Amino acid sequence: MSLALSSPARTSWLVLVAISLCHMINDIMQSLLAALYPLLALEFSLSFWQIGLMTFAFQVTASLLQPVIGLVTDRKPMPQSLPVGMGSTICGLLLLATASSYAGLLVGAMLIGIGSAVFHPESSRVARLASGGKFGTAQSLFQVGGNFGSALGPLLAAFIVVPLGRPSVALFAVLALIGMVILNRVGVWYGALARANAGKPRAVATHGLSRSQVIWAIVVLALLTFSKNAYTASISSYYTFFLIERFDLAIVPAQQMLFLFLAATAAGVMLGGLIGDRFGPLVVIWASILGVLPFTLLLPHVGLGMTAVLSVVIGVIIASAFPAIVVYAQMLMPGRVGLVAGIFFGFAFGMGGIAAAVLGVMADARGIVWVYQACAFLPLIGLLAIFLPRRIFHSS
Repeated sequence: MSLALSSPARTSWLVLVAISLCHMINDIMQSLLAALYPLLALEFSLSFWQIGLMTFAFQVTASLLQPVIGLVTDRKPMPQSLPVGMGSTICGLLLLATASSYAGLLVGAMLIGIGSAVFHPESSRVARLASGGKFGTAQSLFQVGGNFGSALGPLLAAFIVVPLGRPSVALFAVLALIGMVILNRVGVWYGALARANAGKPRAVATHGLSRSQVIWAIVVLALLTFSKNAYTASISSYYTFFLIERFDLAIVPAQQMLFLFLAATAAGVMLGGLIGDRFGPLVVIWASILGVLPFTLLLPHVGLGMTAVLSVVIGVIIASAFPAIVVYAQMLMPGRVGLVAGIFFGFAFGMGGIAAAVLGVMADARGIVWVYQACAFLPLIGLLAIFLPRRIFHSS
């Protein structure tokens, strides 16, 4: 019998801030990998497909493990798994800093993926438990830490790793160690809440949808997540190369442009959660997935200044969907917070990894500018949102 963890009556803001901060640290480490690609490409003479394979190794490792970890922790919460996951990330960082071969880089990327797989399901559960019923806001606050961390990664790479060299990546293990300490304290809070809720029955669905309807809705949400993350993967893995080729930028200015996009996604995540709590997640999903289409279509065809502007606009709009998608899925599958987090955070990583690998092959064959012209149409998949049920909102 699974444990049912009921949320505290009031929002536990200190816990939410702590888990958001740790999400920031976790995703700084993840984004360092993508920010290192130009340096690694020069040092190891990597092609685009090899860069895509590194992203694939990192993200698919997380993708395969996260749903399994989420399913297990739904049945038996594991509060102290949070610092263990950060420990795996530390090992991956140290290997990336010292590896002498491409195989070593792949293993380092996989260790960071394992750390992510352990972190996301349980930390997403902590965010919901600490929400006090403000599920969209709590999920956004948790997620914005990750997006802000992803945005900081390229800047840290530009101003620390590029001047000091690849071994300086090891310095970030200190930041991850701080994250382990914070997560240990979060685990204590989480464990006390789990013990207080022991023996209570798990939440059951009240939306009246059949099992097949729930499965179909989850599939649609997963496809929407794919459209968002495949496009985001084209930015995070190859945007710097696009800017260098199209506008003849140096590495540091290109990474600063990547920061603009990633910082905008952090703002979009927070905005999406707030709007979702006010108007419902379905409104945010429609506005985000389809609303970004005109701007993605323009991006490959404008000058440098407008490219910077569009990067911000696209980042804000496309990122706003993810908290809404997670909250909607949690409403469809009450009591399965870990599994939902595993599916969607894991699916996000996995689909992004597959997309990055495929886009790398396409970039080698057709050119990086062609890739961005093709990816501009990905938001059309958002039309599938028409199949999402509305009944869930009338019964919740």
